[in-house]
Amino acid sequence: MRNRTLSISLFWVLAAFAFCLRAFAQAPQLVDKYAEVNGVRLHYASAGSGKLIVFLHGFPEFWYQWKPQLAEFGKDFQAVAPDMRGYNLSSKPTGVEHYRVKDIVEDIRALAAQLGQKKFVLVGQDWGGAIAWAFALYHPECVEKLVILNAPHPALFDRELRENPAQQLASRYMLGVYDPGLAQAYAADGYAALVKTVLAEGLSNGRFNSDDRKAYIDAWSQPGALESELNYYRAANLGPPDAKHGRAANGNYTPDLASTVVNVPTLLIWGMKDPYLLAGNLSGLGQFVPDLRVKLFADASHWVNREKAAEVNAAIRDFISPQQHQAAR
Repeated sequence: MRNRTLSISLFWVLAAFAFCLRAFAQAPQLVDKYAEVNGVRLHYASAGSGKLIVFLHGFPEFWYQWKPQLAEFGKDFQAVAPDMRGYNLSSKPTGVEHYRVKDIVEDIRALAAQLGQKKFVLVGQDWGGAIAWAFALYHPECVEKLVILNAPHPALFDRELRENPAQQLASRYMLGVYDPGLAQAYAADGYAALVKTVLAEGLSNGRFNSDDRKAYIDAWSQPGALESELNYYRAANLGPPDAKHGRAANGNYTPDLASTVVNVPTLLIWGMKDPYLLAGNLSGLGQFVPDLRVKLFADASHWVNREKAAEVNAAIRDFISPQQHQAAR
């Protein structure tokens, strides 16, 4: 009887061990890589193989923002999340003129080409979403599917900054980017302001741990990083009206384009509790995106991809699946 009990116990131990081995084998390995593109050196995290899906982070994030998505889509895609120029381990050219939206777009196009894929799925949040919108406008032939998370279309953001007092108030923080001392202020007291904005809630509810905190502070501590990141706003001249300095409102980060109609199948994911980008930015989006699907999260904020990681992953997977594409045709 004792031998039989030991045999049964050993069976379950071995079964559990085998399950863990299979799970480990299925988990995509995350690899750090670099690419020389468009005159800059981009660092990117890569997981898996197959068709390319590119994730573009927001401000003041870096590739790390997309860890939950890299783990999921690396199972059956080549999932890539670059540090955009100016961020973390990527090049940080000196001067505002190097951070125009079109320059960032060309970085991503060159990266995809170097990875051997001319057409791919593009996902972006916040500033990464702005770059993704712009990429789809400049190079629709390169985008198989577009996924935007809490990032306004340029025409609608321009309208909201000019006409919506609530969005003007929510965007007042943008006026601070023109202060040459802002990067230094962000770095004060161990990056306390950024920790409070980006990490505090996640640290309190267990979504982030001390390793995550260290990773973010390491990224912000890279020489020249914060100044370069702020240059995105400066180069695009974004912001609400600023009577004190005689600046008109501007939210159009693709001013050289005659048309801002996005002719790419698009999924918009939006956390409705976003304190920075308000729901008014969604009004009228259909006239600029003929092939549009929308997924709203009533109880998520600006960082919806972290707060609702499983649900966001499911929404993206459903949207980019071949079956969904065939059904939509």
